[in-house]
Order: sequence, then structure tokens, then C-alpha cells
Amino acid sequence: MNSMDPDPAATPDLEPGGGVPSGSTPPDTAQTSGLSAPEPRTSHRFPPTGVAAVIAVIALVAVFAVVAIVLIASLG
Repeated sequence: MNSMDPDPAATPDLEPGGGVPSGSTPPDTAQTSGLSAPEPRTSHRFPPTGVAAVIAVIALVAVFAVVAIVLIASLG
């Protein structure tokens, strides 16, 4: 047993074997809803860095395709 664990003999409402009788469990903790501060409005535009990343990926795929076609053509 860990030294941090409570002593089962001193724990109220604990049955032999570690069970707890119904009705002796604590109620659910209080819930809070909503945000503590208003969230900033998000824009629905695609950022310029995202556009640049998409263009870079398309260019990389195009270069890869051209090199693959040239290599395949040179084999035949």
C-alpha cells in the first residue's frame, strides 16, 4: 500500500472488500458553463502562409512528377 493512500479502516462508509454502499458517494461536482472571457472573432479567410504552403506542395508534386516521367522515359 502506498503511503499516500488513506487507511481503509479509517475511511467512512467503506465496506469490507473496498465497496461503497449506495447513497454514500459524494454528489457530482459543480459544473460551470460558458467561457470566462469572450473569445476573439476568428476570420474565415485562408491565411497567406497557408496559400504559400499549398502552392509549395503543388510545385513539389509537379517537380516530382516531371522527374519521374523523365526517368521512366529514359529507361525505355
